[in-house]
Amino acid sequence: MPTARLTIDPHFTIGRVHRNVFGGFVEHLGRHVYDGIYEPGHPTADADGFRADVVELIRELGVSTIRYPGGNFVSGFRWEDSVGPRDERPRRLDLAWHSTETNEVGLHEFASWLDKVGSDLMLAVNLGTRGTLEALDLLEYSNIAGGTALSQRRIDNGRTDAFGVKIWCLGNEMDGPWQLGHRSADDYGKLASRTAKAMRQLDPSIELVVCGSSSAHMPTFGEWERVVLSHTYDDVDYISCHAYYEEKDGDLGSFLASAVDMDRFIETVVATADHVKAVVGSEKTIGVSFDEWNVWYLSRFQNVDRIEGIDNWPVAPRLLEDVYSVADAVVFGNLMISLIKHADRVTSASLAQLVNVIAPIMTEPDGPAWRQTTFFPFSITSRLAQGDALELKLDAPTYVTNEYGEVPLVDAVATHDAESGRTAVFLVNRSQDEAVTLTVDVATLGALSLLESHTIADDDVYAKNTLTEPERVAPRPNDSVRVEGGELTVTLPPVSWTALSLG
Repeated sequence: MPTARLTIDPHFTIGRVHRNVFGGFVEHLGRHVYDGIYEPGHPTADADGFRADVVELIRELGVSTIRYPGGNFVSGFRWEDSVGPRDERPRRLDLAWHSTETNEVGLHEFASWLDKVGSDLMLAVNLGTRGTLEALDLLEYSNIAGGTALSQRRIDNGRTDAFGVKIWCLGNEMDGPWQLGHRSADDYGKLASRTAKAMRQLDPSIELVVCGSSSAHMPTFGEWERVVLSHTYDDVDYISCHAYYEEKDGDLGSFLASAVDMDRFIETVVATADHVKAVVGSEKTIGVSFDEWNVWYLSRFQNVDRIEGIDNWPVAPRLLEDVYSVADAVVFGNLMISLIKHADRVTSASLAQLVNVIAPIMTEPDGPAWRQTTFFPFSITSRLAQGDALELKLDAPTYVTNEYGEVPLVDAVATHDAESGRTAVFLVNRSQDEAVTLTVDVATLGALSLLESHTIADDDVYAKNTLTEPERVAPRPNDSVRVEGGELTVTLPPVSWTALSLG
């Protein structure tokens, strides 16, 4: 059996784990909003039409901030369509997903749903087909208490208090040729700078996210970030990263090492941002908002789900409803490890998405809601990861992948909360056929006991939770954990994710 060794010392910190790292993303796409969070005829629906069973699962998930309303959807979105009397709201064609948007759920309704689930609103503005003026109008409508035409319009529409939105995204994936209003880095950077300056004149307290590359594999990656930040560095607080991963052509070994790519992505963006910081002579350090990340079988969408036809614009079609396996959950948990390992710069992140659409939660119309395998790494990590992310010393065997070269069999991160004295350790074993015995030096943490242990693994790495078998996969206690004499030992099953809480 392979062995690995890990050393934890609370004196060596990376940075505070910001709660906004446990954010989510809701886009008007497929059955995410309609038949997902909102289904007035459902047995659990509340007076506002929202599914109470979904609300409870979102609360259990522990999502902090939720980015809305897109995504590709936002680049064709007219925010004015989503406010006012419902029977007067127009139906619009959504070119991003070839669907019809009814606007039955809009800004006010979504904000009321956020109150139910206990999450904060992160708004994206349309810089695809619209521009600075429309962004200013939405900001005034949302954040100005009263005394103006747009704030009065919000009040007349039933919201006396301002929404008080703190974080704003300046468009979405503007480097992507698929994006409505796609433009060059130079053109987008100028527009984003103008819009950011104007929005700060209206509300200096807001935080702004400028679009980075939609993928580390875009041909313009790196240069896009450099040019955009050269225009916007002193105007914004974050640059965005987006990344999705899937197993391709049966190459499970490379898929299990996906977090290696995420690590490199983050570190390249940070290096580019710091280069621009030096060039412009700024004293500010730009943060990273990893505001889209997940396992997504994009090839399935392109080959199976894509909707086409001039007369075919369905409402809330079944799109991107990937069903996740144990292997997907292990990769998903490893991506969360990667985000936490970069806590000094990644202070905001959004899991894309939350319900039905590449989501940890699935629903059936008029039927149940259930947890996908990816639900568990998120809910457990968001609950246990407190305090500071720690810089670890990890010695582990390696294996060779087709995509990323030689990578460690084991990946890990730990957090420590000095106030409560609790430490959390998150681990993955990427081996497909061997358990790994891990020894953890915890002597510097003092007297410890094991408070919780959770492992996701299965003899069938492609086991999934479905409508007919909604509890096929669930985390189980790891009975192998031993804490004695300043050392912790744990056996990590093949293709597994493990979380430990110590105190």
